[in-house]
Amino acid sequence: MLIAGASGLVGRETLLRLLGWATAVVSVGRRSTGASHDALHEIIVDFAALPVLPASDVAVCALGTTMALAGSAAAFRAVDHDAVLAFATAAKATDVRQFVLVSAIGADPASRVFYSRVKGEIERDVAALGFARFDIIQPGLILGPRSQRRPVEALMQRLAPLLGLAMIGPLDRYAAIDATVVARAIVALCGAMETGLWRHDNRAMRVLAG
Repeated sequence: MLIAGASGLVGRETLLRLLGWATAVVSVGRRSTGASHDALHEIIVDFAALPVLPASDVAVCALGTTMALAGSAAAFRAVDHDAVLAFATAAKATDVRQFVLVSAIGADPASRVFYSRVKGEIERDVAALGFARFDIIQPGLILGPRSQRRPVEALMQRLAPLLGLAMIGPLDRYAAIDATVVARAIVALCGAMETGLWRHDNRAMRVLAG
């Protein structure tokens, strides 16, 4: 099992659950996760020059940043597109069968919104690599404690309970969802045998999380 971005909110929650499920987990990241487990092996990398990765059947990618933290559009794209594509390409080279990508609702390569456009472009570009199964996770606002300060997200998290009252029916896909629910859904998907491209919004993730 390969996972990238395990030091972030969703990645960390996913890693903790994978360590109780998989016999071996390889974390690929720019920094240590801080986790300790007999099943965990960490590879600290520069995504611009990835080494050959260990062979695995499943890879999970939870890499991501924000415009505020990245500091520029180019720096944001370097993480949310370029680093993700580098990891996916390296995973494909080891014959990974299933790739699970944490994207975002509204991802669209034709979007006028830069964030949504980059998310759409990386979905498209990873799909083009031809994994036997490609799962795209498309959450709304992800709730949970972050190690990095994100003022706008912090405000939105405080408003989430009120906003959630209006997010019903088709709008539910844009509502907030807890990182633990996203992580449980990801783990539930790992090892799925059906082939093809699958997209999972908030509602689908809640079902998968059980």
